[in-house]
Amino acid sequence: MRKATGVLPAILLASTTAGANEVTVKNDSIVNFSNAVVEAGFAAGERAGVWLTSPCAGNVVAAQIYWLSASGMEAQVVGSAVQVWRAGTFPQPGGLQATIAGPVLTDGVFNEYRYLDENNTIPLSVAVAQNERFVVSFQFFDAPDVAGPSLVRDTDGNPGGRNTIDADLGGGTFTWLDSTFFGVTGDWAIRAVVDCQSVPTNADVSVTASALPSAYTPGLALAYTLTISNAGPAGSPNTTIIDSFPAAYIAPTWICAGSGGAACAASGSGNIVATNVNLPAGSSVVYTVSGTVASGTTGTLGNSVTAAVGSPASDPIGSNNTATINLNLGNDVIFADGFGG
Repeated sequence: MRKATGVLPAILLASTTAGANEVTVKNDSIVNFSNAVVEAGFAAGERAGVWLTSPCAGNVVAAQIYWLSASGMEAQVVGSAVQVWRAGTFPQPGGLQATIAGPVLTDGVFNEYRYLDENNTIPLSVAVAQNERFVVSFQFFDAPDVAGPSLVRDTDGNPGGRNTIDADLGGGTFTWLDSTFFGVTGDWAIRAVVDCQSVPTNADVSVTASALPSAYTPGLALAYTLTISNAGPAGSPNTTIIDSFPAAYIAPTWICAGSGGAACAASGSGNIVATNVNLPAGSSVVYTVSGTVASGTTGTLGNSVTAAVGSPASDPIGSNNTATINLNLGNDVIFADGFGG
């Protein structure tokens, strides 16, 4: 790559309007009427690439290339290809996922490409996970004129690790290198559009409770097991757990363990009051509570535990969010003196 640049006012024109779930992913900081730099020093067959991070689970549905000359009015140019790759190990992209051959570039605008073929019948669609890195590259068919039009970069620095050049180092040998190797001091104005999948918000949280023993004895130990589960499909990151133990249940202490990615406070004492837990879909937390039944207790010993689902999730089935367990006085109290009949 040879280097030739010029600072020009950037006028951005989008070729299409993004849908409600579409997010434009970029490294560059170019906005309307900001300064941009034309990098016209590429050789035929060379590529510039950007390493982007998807904000969501979805599909890459478009690539955008900012193409600019000194006048902003040069004739259209045909490039070699726009390509989407897995991340690989910087600066070398991973597996090639999609190729848009022969992209036509219009001077002075962000050119957007949504189809793999010129008849616009095969849409670009590359699945990406949330926070997954991927690469979008543009390949030159011919070397651009020194005055452009050509690719553009921004002017606020190049931190390294996210802009690459597949450069001809001589004799037709191409090698992917960090663009900083060539003294490029900005981010390429190459972008992607990711169609973020709709995220479900329903979280079916349910509660179950059990006691050991199944009948209480005054003055003796009693343990509760409280299980709060989330059947999904959405996670419930703000789930409030409330259990105000009966007054006859003395000095309760508890421990909590999560499974399936669930998180809760590990231990505590007294009532479980407005305790927040994170319940991903398919996860659960289990509270194991230990205490003693007060001497002289009679009648039914009742205890209820409730889980309330907070924003951004909502619970479509509220009837299973509370569990109540009522214990009767154990029969062994009748024979507490050791006699039977």
